[in-house]
Amino acid sequence: MAYLHILLSLFGVLWIALALRPHDRTVWFAENTLTVVTVAVLLATYQRWPLENLSYSLTVVFLVLHTIGGHFTYVRVPYDRTAFQLFGREINKTFGWVRNHYDRLVHFCYGLLMAYPFFDMLQRYAAPAEGWSYLLSPVLIMATSMIFEVLEWWAAVLLSKDQGAAYLGAQGDEWDAQKDMALAALGSIFAMFATWLMF
Repeated sequence: MAYLHILLSLFGVLWIALALRPHDRTVWFAENTLTVVTVAVLLATYQRWPLENLSYSLTVVFLVLHTIGGHFTYVRVPYDRTAFQLFGREINKTFGWVRNHYDRLVHFCYGLLMAYPFFDMLQRYAAPAEGWSYLLSPVLIMATSMIFEVLEWWAAVLLSKDQGAAYLGAQGDEWDAQKDMALAALGSIFAMFATWLMF
């Protein structure tokens, strides 16, 4: 319990710090709806349906990445500038990239970090037979990724043109949603392979 209080407190401090002066307040609100709902659900279900500390930790790491994207907007996260300050080299120049790939990283990390909490939930409260949790966790990642892409599209339609583009983060790529879902699925497969090796 003490660990979870510390985890929630640390995330709360970061969340408040990144809420103070976001690049675009409307986009920040849209992005943080997911964060607030996720934290509320985890708090509401903790007493009756608790998960492992590892599941909560992985969820918070994902929420940190998402919160950073909400603060800057995904297309403006300054990972190149940060990499240059830390290592003296820009990531985009190293790999020959043109677009900002922070959104791709977060979609991959959604699968990588959230597949185990789904696995944990299935094992504790559904107990599917013969290792089905290893398959169902990536399926849940893919299903929720698809739902998120549809919700993201609706939100982009409701926002102004510039805010919608910043929220959507497609950066002119007509296959952006499909690539994001594929990366989430790939991350979840890696996570389940690692889980299988550990257990």
